[in-house]
Amino acid sequence: MSNTSAEPGSAVHHRTPPQDGSRLSGNMGTTSLVLSVLAFSAPLVTVAGYISFAIGFVGKAAPIAWLVATVVLLIFAVGYTTMTRHIPRPGAFYTYISLGFGRVFGVGSAYLATISYLAITAGIYAFAGTSLGALVGILHGPSAPWWVWALVVWVIVTGLGHFNVELSAKVLGIVMVLEIIVVGVFNVFTLAKGGAEGLSAAPIDPSAFINGGTGMALLFAFGNFIGFEATALFRDEVKDPDRTIPRATYISVLLIGLFYAVSAYSLILAYGPDKAQGTSTSAPGDMFHDALSTFVAPAVSQVAVLLVTTSALASVLSVHNVSARYLFNLGADHALPHTLAAVHPRHKSPYRASLATAIITLVMVAPFAVFSDNPGFLQGTGSGVGTAGVLILMALVSLAVVKWFARTGRPAGESRWNVSIAPILSFVGLAAVVIFAVVRFDLLVGGAPGEYFWMLGVLLAFVAAGCGVALYYRSARPEWYARLGRQDGTTAEEEAPLVKE
Repeated sequence: MSNTSAEPGSAVHHRTPPQDGSRLSGNMGTTSLVLSVLAFSAPLVTVAGYISFAIGFVGKAAPIAWLVATVVLLIFAVGYTTMTRHIPRPGAFYTYISLGFGRVFGVGSAYLATISYLAITAGIYAFAGTSLGALVGILHGPSAPWWVWALVVWVIVTGLGHFNVELSAKVLGIVMVLEIIVVGVFNVFTLAKGGAEGLSAAPIDPSAFINGGTGMALLFAFGNFIGFEATALFRDEVKDPDRTIPRATYISVLLIGLFYAVSAYSLILAYGPDKAQGTSTSAPGDMFHDALSTFVAPAVSQVAVLLVTTSALASVLSVHNVSARYLFNLGADHALPHTLAAVHPRHKSPYRASLATAIITLVMVAPFAVFSDNPGFLQGTGSGVGTAGVLILMALVSLAVVKWFARTGRPAGESRWNVSIAPILSFVGLAAVVIFAVVRFDLLVGGAPGEYFWMLGVLLAFVAAGCGVALYYRSARPEWYARLGRQDGTTAEEEAPLVKE
């Protein structure tokens, strides 16, 4: 295998692995990738649920939570996309943390990412099953436990995951456009009518944002962005990844942040700045649908009930695809059974990793279906634990960017802002959110303070397991160890040679 080098002041050259039958492939463009990412956050579910809860915690200034999260994650995207330009590998968190902190901790972080996304998948299945059951009931269909409807969703998602990601992208795109239209119509009508009491600057008053509920509102807001970081994970399945991935990353952050900030503002105005918090506390689940009926039309509110179900299905499909690709990447590096790295000869999809994801999530959901009649518990704990894990990874990636470029040198054409200042700032912001999430873990997953704190130990156990696998390979299988982090056996310096100043 040939090596490349870069002389001071020369252009940076990348070693892009050849495309062959062992690599995923696709032709997604920026729009498809953005819509796939947006599906993860389930816009209609967020507006109908999470925004209402955030208003209940922080009050009329809730839109500021999404604006703050947008700024922090735009700064995070600077270092993240800089890495995507210079590290042409599809491993995302796995690859970047491996390069910054070493292969051992890199595999540990990949295990953490995998269990985090799988936990989120299981949690969304519970919500999707509940939503589909409620919809069938409204349509006077047969009555069945929530897990029966979750199984229906599981069959659909498992089927779509078998094929090329472009099929999933088309399904996600259709659902996302419909959701955005419904919420967009609500925003336009509510703002055009001035809400209940007229337009007001109160919801964007920073002085009203600092109170006892600020931390929880920020946690909700940051949680809505989970999934946008997966853009780099689809590197082999998009056209022109060097352009598509950075564009999709920035567009996703801006769309998520501004869309939810405007929607929160509209929902607050629909009830009046001084009355919104009381309404969200007494009836958070009805807040959006009642406002939609009032300011648009009752019929549109009924359509929204249908779209909540399709939104949940789209969300679980999106996170399923992300989970499958982490299993695929770990399988490709032998950090999990290598059979997971199989690529379908026709569809060029990670079909075995996708099937493994489906089976694992089925096993995770099954005990709750058998022993519990409360799907809300699985939804809360799964989403909460997974969100905590992904936020931790995002903070670690910010530090990994700093460490990598500090060791290899700043590339020609990159500023200090890109390789050090922005990643440090994003680490500080994300670390603050992570600390709050850990300290108030009960607010993230439910239950009494400290009741489910042990669940964080599950995340640590997976990190330890991944590190253990890497340590074993370092001593027993050095040829496999050299490939960890999707490096194809190259050294860190060979992977993406950079130039010193």
